[in-house]
Amino acid sequence: MSFRHIPKEALAGSVTLGLFFVAGYFFGKKKSSRMSISKSHGEGKDDPLLQYVLKHSMREHPVLKQLRLKSMEDSGNIMMVACEQSQFMANLAKLIGAKKALEIGVYTGYNTLNIALILPDDGVLVACDIMEEYTNIGKPFWKEAGVEKKIDLRIQPALKTLDDLLAVGEAETFDFAFIDADKVNYDNYYEKCLQLLRKGGIIAIDNVLWGGKVLNPSPGDADTVAIDKLNKKLHRDFRVSLSMLTVGDGLTLAIKL
Repeated sequence: MSFRHIPKEALAGSVTLGLFFVAGYFFGKKKSSRMSISKSHGEGKDDPLLQYVLKHSMREHPVLKQLRLKSMEDSGNIMMVACEQSQFMANLAKLIGAKKALEIGVYTGYNTLNIALILPDDGVLVACDIMEEYTNIGKPFWKEAGVEKKIDLRIQPALKTLDDLLAVGEAETFDFAFIDADKVNYDNYYEKCLQLLRKGGIIAIDNVLWGGKVLNPSPGDADTVAIDKLNKKLHRDFRVSLSMLTVGDGLTLAIKL
């Protein structure tokens, strides 16, 4: 049939429907890439499958739960490590017998507490942050849980703390490191943590999927560009064995060889 024999109203309706279909396809595609990974206390709180995971796997220390709920009162709580991810990392650190750990980015110290709880009595967690406003929220809970002596909190730029540790001969003495701070310095943190880690030690890197934005980084988005650049570098870095997991906002595990 020729388009000349199709009524104009029908043709216009078909074109409009087609435009809606195309727009819906691309919007849905974009939305799915941005929302397929989420934290249980963020967008994931409305995900029944993720909530099922929490219901059937979380074993949260009572004080840890109190700190999580306290942290949720803060408007910036999306910065908190997802509880399911934190429990996974604590189990991983325990599995490798971690005694010395690093944390780059503390926020309220929920994950700090989780890691400290699995360390032996003579273990130490060097926790790096620059915002006492947030770390002060966690301190009373660290004390209540009886682990405050294990936590060496350093309020200064993390790169300085890492350089200080290297300067006093701490290279290759740490078992576990977690990176979750300013994204533009992710590569710097990774390189210094790699120096501080023993062979077989693990570096866990948070936010490696960055809400899906790594799929198409905008040149003007320094954070996304930095994460994407590190992701690609790690894939080629044969100093470590590697896994990237779809937990939380994306978690990479790099095991030093």
